[in-house]
Amino acid sequence: MYKIRKDDLSALFRKIAGEKELYLPQKIGGQTNYAVWDEDAEIDLNTLKTVKSAKDAFFPQFETLYTCKKEGKKLQVEAESLKEKDFVVFGMKACDIQGVKVLDNVFLSEPVDSYYAARRAHGILVAMACHEPEESCFCKVFGLDAADPSADVAVWMIGEELYWKPLTEKGEALTASVQELLEETEDAEKKVEEEQVQIRKIIDVLPYSNLSLEGWNGDATKDRFDSPVWETLYKPCLACGTCTFVCPTCQCYDIKDYTTANGIQRYRCWDSCMYSDFTMMAHGNNRNSQMQRFRQRFMHKLVYYPANNNGMYSCTGCGRCVEKCPSSLNIVKVIKAFEEGGNKA
Repeated sequence: MYKIRKDDLSALFRKIAGEKELYLPQKIGGQTNYAVWDEDAEIDLNTLKTVKSAKDAFFPQFETLYTCKKEGKKLQVEAESLKEKDFVVFGMKACDIQGVKVLDNVFLSEPVDSYYAARRAHGILVAMACHEPEESCFCKVFGLDAADPSADVAVWMIGEELYWKPLTEKGEALTASVQELLEETEDAEKKVEEEQVQIRKIIDVLPYSNLSLEGWNGDATKDRFDSPVWETLYKPCLACGTCTFVCPTCQCYDIKDYTTANGIQRYRCWDSCMYSDFTMMAHGNNRNSQMQRFRQRFMHKLVYYPANNNGMYSCTGCGRCVEKCPSSLNIVKVIKAFEEGGNKA
């Protein structure tokens, strides 16, 4: 295990960015989100959760797929280039690392999404332990350990030093490339273990850490789908889609064409199952009420996804929807409503 002083992190980032693209949490317009590092970037490693997760690095909010050009009677299709250069995403928390694993099951299953696969092949994940988890966090419910994140490299910010531990071949290669800036230390393991104990103590007393998933699994389709709880639970929903856009695991997208001076471009962009025109077909929409759309979102997270992915839930307990929903209508409230037998919504 290695360490580096916080004062030297700029040199570390500069060294990494000299060879690879580097994504870091940055303050932009008063909000902290991931962006490509440059010398003028206002790095923010203290904010626990970025507004959006780092999934943008692998599944961008919008991306061009290909361009169609017509010359006379000839039609030419030019596919967008796949990712060819290695890049590093630094500072991801355990919940967002799990979010990437959820996306892997979707985009790397047959038929493989070549755009996503190329980014995953070239992406190097540096996970940062959560120094002080917040009240909205409930990753423990889904079996995650915010004190010991699993990625290519794990880091812990303790006092004025950052402790660094490579975990995979990619992590070892990244470590070797910045070796001159890292200091091997004998007390690292002890320091990290003490930090982990403190993090887990905080997690144990958070209000949602003991949330029960009893009754939620891949076999609960009929019981949960037919429950009358949905009829009252959905009513405050504004169908704004905020929950889906801040979620690290939502993977719904739309594909559209638009005309440019150089031809027709086809692109895809994030979509939301909460919108009335989601999956609109010629005859209309197969979910024509907001209750049905609301139910679909949470049934997918807690029933349909685990049914098709060996019990893995499509929620990581990051708590972004808890913080951002303008109606305070989030996955915690849904789970609790069923836990209470539907007596309260």
